[in-house]
Amino acid sequence: MNVLFVAEQVGERLDVFLVRSMPDFSRSYLQRLIAEELVTVDGVTRKANYKLRGGEQIACAVPAAEEVTIAAEDIPLDVLYEDADIIVINKRRGMIVHPAAGVYQGTLVNALLHHCQDLSGINGALRPGIVHRLDKDTSGVMVAAKNDMAHHYLAHQIRDKEAQREYRAIVHGNIVPRAGVITGDIGRHPTDRKKMAIVRENGKPATTHFEVLERFGAYTYVACRLETGRTHQIRVHMTSIGHPLVGDTKYTAKKHPFAIQGQALHSFSLSLTHPRTGEGMVFTAPLPADMEEILHTLQSSR
Repeated sequence: MNVLFVAEQVGERLDVFLVRSMPDFSRSYLQRLIAEELVTVDGVTRKANYKLRGGEQIACAVPAAEEVTIAAEDIPLDVLYEDADIIVINKRRGMIVHPAAGVYQGTLVNALLHHCQDLSGINGALRPGIVHRLDKDTSGVMVAAKNDMAHHYLAHQIRDKEAQREYRAIVHGNIVPRAGVITGDIGRHPTDRKKMAIVRENGKPATTHFEVLERFGAYTYVACRLETGRTHQIRVHMTSIGHPLVGDTKYTAKKHPFAIQGQALHSFSLSLTHPRTGEGMVFTAPLPADMEEILHTLQSSR
C-alpha cells in the first residue's frame, strides 16, 4: 500500500508527522519503515529525525500484512467470572497477553480462543477480545470482550476513567508519606526503545495514585490506582520517585533475596459497569504465591 501526504508544518520531525498522519500504526513500526527506506520526502529517503520544511510530498510504502493464523490452545485459565458478553480472568505472571511478531503460541489469546466460542474482532486477528493489557510479568485481573458491543462499551469505560483499576506492588526503599500522586508524561525512552520513561516531548499524560499498605524498612508494600493506563506506568512512575519494583530488572539494577521471576506487581481489582445489564461489578484476584511469600518473609523478619 502506497500512501501520499503533504507536509503542513515547518520543523516537525518526519516520524512525528507519520505518527500523526497514520494513527493506526505504532511509532516504532513507522520508524522501521523509515529505516528500511520505505519513506521518501520529495523522492529522497530521510532519517526519522529529519525536520520537515513544509510543502514536501511524503510517500510511504506500507508492506502488505502477512497472514497470521492464531491457533486455539488448551491452556488452563483462572476464570473469575464469565457470561455471554465478558470473561474476567486472573492472569498468571509470565503469560504474554496477545501474539506479536515471533510469538504466536502460549499467549492469553491462544487460551481464550480455546475457552470461548466467540471473542470481539475490533482489535484484529492478533488481539481478539483484548480491551486492555497487562505486562507479561504482571499478574492479576483482566477483562476480555466476547463481542463487539461489549468491547466498545468496556473500551469507553477505560478511556473515560469510569473503570477503576487497583494494583498491589512491593517496591524497594521506605516510602515515608502515607499516600501520594505521581504525574509525568510517559513515552519511549530516548535511548532504549524497549523501555518507557517520563519524557518532555511526545509523551502521553499519566497519573498514578499510591497508598502505603505496610512498611518494612528496606521495602514497602503499596496499593496503586491508575487514572491512565500507559505502558509500564506503575513501573516507570514508582522508579521516578526512587522506589522501583522488586524484581523489575528492566528499570532497576537493585538486587533482592526473593524468589520471584519478574516485577512484584499484581492487578488486584477491577471495577466496571457490565456492558449489557448496566450493573456495577467489582472483581478481585488474590496475591500470587510469590508475592505472598515475599510479604511473609518481610513480616517474619521484623
